[in-house]
Amino acid sequence: ERRIKKSRLYIEKYIDKDSRFLTSLEPIAVEPKAPGIVQGMADAARLADVGPMAAVAGAIAQTLGKSLLRDGCSDVLVENGGDIFLKVSKEIRIGIYAGRSSFSGKLSLIIKPDETPLGICTSSGTVGHSLSFGNADAVCVIAKDAFLADAVATAVANRIKTPSDMQRALLYGRSIRGVKGIVAIIGKSLATCGSVCLD
Repeated sequence: ERRIKKSRLYIEKYIDKDSRFLTSLEPIAVEPKAPGIVQGMADAARLADVGPMAAVAGAIAQTLGKSLLRDGCSDVLVENGGDIFLKVSKEIRIGIYAGRSSFSGKLSLIIKPDETPLGICTSSGTVGHSLSFGNADAVCVIAKDAFLADAVATAVANRIKTPSDMQRALLYGRSIRGVKGIVAIIGKSLATCGSVCLD
């Protein structure tokens, strides 16, 4: 709890200096001496072409997870409202919740230990309170880190308004360096790209 509050405080203090960090829906430059978590969010936002707060949940999850690994924990899974950082020594399955879609709760991502550490983050236009310009029930992104996974999940979800948008949106997300795989769900339609193993 102490570490989470510290990360949040870094973000809040930076917002006090530059309110654009909170409100911008586009990438913004941050000060060279900005805290690492702020720089990481800005970098992920630039790659995904979204505002920096699109990466906030993944940023908190990864910052906490990495600190636990430095303390000597061998297995770590930090879940922050659908945004996950994990490093595991055994194969695990992570369920996908997609609101009212018929796929909701019926699919799991299979994650092998040699693929971790990873970020696995989900965005939705129909579930939760986060801002989305799309109608996807779930867009789940697997990436080399949770900052990037969170930002890209937002960017891809923003682009899916109907099932016909899925292919173009997933290709956009997959083109971003560091993204390993994507699952998108809208209603009765599901699409995947990249390295995704579903059960």
